[in-house]
Amino acid sequence: MILETPLQLSRRVLGAVGTRVSLHNCERIPPTSRILVVSNHRSLLDAPLLMAAMNRPVRFACHYYMSRVPLLREMVSAMGAFPLDAPRKRRRHFFQQSVELLQSRQIVGVFPEGAQPMVQVKAANQLSPFHRGFAHLALRAPVSDLAILPVAIASTEEGRHNLAPLRLFSLFDPSEPLFNCGGWHSAIVYRQVQILFGKPVWINEDLQKQYRGRHGGSLAKELTQTCWGQIAELLRQSHH
Repeated sequence: MILETPLQLSRRVLGAVGTRVSLHNCERIPPTSRILVVSNHRSLLDAPLLMAAMNRPVRFACHYYMSRVPLLREMVSAMGAFPLDAPRKRRRHFFQQSVELLQSRQIVGVFPEGAQPMVQVKAANQLSPFHRGFAHLALRAPVSDLAILPVAIASTEEGRHNLAPLRLFSLFDPSEPLFNCGGWHSAIVYRQVQILFGKPVWINEDLQKQYRGRHGGSLAKELTQTCWGQIAELLRQSHH
């Protein structure tokens, strides 16, 4: 039996659930540079969607609990995702893994909203605040020719299903406070969705030098807000 690649598997999954996808601004995808993909996140389909849209494998950082729960664990592994470690080691592990992948010219994908939109589902065009880890990664990584590519996943028609009770997930990851809320972990299945690519944000030597200076934190905050703003605007455009 020949195992499917993450890209082939992504296309198969989207075909199986019948997701119709329209792509916008594909010319903005850098053809040869190192890429850090940054996107909003509401569904287990987001990683396969972005891979299929880019027509390239993407190594996504996934939530810790996904590497612990049976079936989810096998799914993210088959997609080539790398799970974030337990909370105390999370930042260092994320940085080390991501740098190795970027150095080998693999595309890295990050969902900076974290687990909350997956667990507590919001409206399709509503964007939660971003964690800044991806910005620190981009500014610290010892690589050249790196572009952050903001991408908006805009759902226009979807179904919402209950995946499992949150208490069940807390057995596998007691460190996640979201699992103590009661209720169910939702599963969004897109019927019709738009993928809108933003303008690449290039990380040059000058920015990296500034980051190593006294204003590294404010630079990471500014970079995070730039990407958040691009994705928020793309989501707004998609609903007009």
